[in-house]
Amino acid sequence: MLANFCQSNYIDCMSTMNISLPDSLRSFVDEQVTSRGFGTSSEYVRELIRKDQDRQHLRGLLLEGAASSPVSPVNADYFEGLRKRVRRQR
Repeated sequence: MLANFCQSNYIDCMSTMNISLPDSLRSFVDEQVTSRGFGTSSEYVRELIRKDQDRQHLRGLLLEGAASSPVSPVNADYFEGLRKRVRRQR
């Protein structure tokens, strides 16, 4: 078996990684794959990793925002301005 392979529909090369799970976790993964429409356990694990990356990215942005000084007061006018910007972007 090849450790690394590339396919035209992937931007990056894929590598294999073997993990060990207790039976209870393996059963849980198998149930998730079946009930949530994943083709393989690898697809499920990749989705979990992507979601964790997104969570960590969001956390970093929140911490960065919390550490920055406010540019304008956060009041009703501020939130109305945000709503208007979102409506324009739709």
